[in-house]
Formats: sequence, structure tokens, C-alpha cells
Amino acid sequence: MSIRTTTITEFRKSIKNYFDSVIDDHDTVIIPREKDGVVVISLEEYNSFKETGHLLSTSANAKRLRASISQVKKGSLKKKKLIE
Repeated sequence: MSIRTTTITEFRKSIKNYFDSVIDDHDTVIIPREKDGVVVISLEEYNSFKETGHLLSTSANAKRLRASISQVKKGSLKKKKLIE
């Protein structure tokens, strides 16, 4: 997994290779433009970012998630059977 920067010209020349590295190696490709730029990431990574943003979108949910992560790190979990 790495971050690669390239020009739009170079990106066009080797678009398949860039796409393969983004998907297969989870690389990020940055293409700077005059006033801004473009970032190419895999759909899987994009969906992960969107899900994280959704899960942390409310302070109450973010607080519950952080508390759960803390419990996991401390090992203070309770196993329960699922009811079918």
C-alpha cells in the first residue's frame, strides 16, 4: 500500500497499470491539477471511508463506538449466544 503521485499525461498512458495497483495493492494515486487535484482509490476503500463517516456522524454513536473499542482493548467483553 503506497501513495503515488503522477501527472494526468502519465496517468492516461498507463491507466490500466494504475487501476491495477489501486485495486490489487490498495495504492492511492494522486493527480495534481492546476488549482486542486484528483485522488484515485479503490471502490472498497471508498466504501470503507463512507461507512466510517456514517458511523461517526453523530456524537452519541461515536461515543458508543469509542467505548466499545476501549472495552475490546481492555479485554472486558461478555460473550453471548445469538438468539435465532
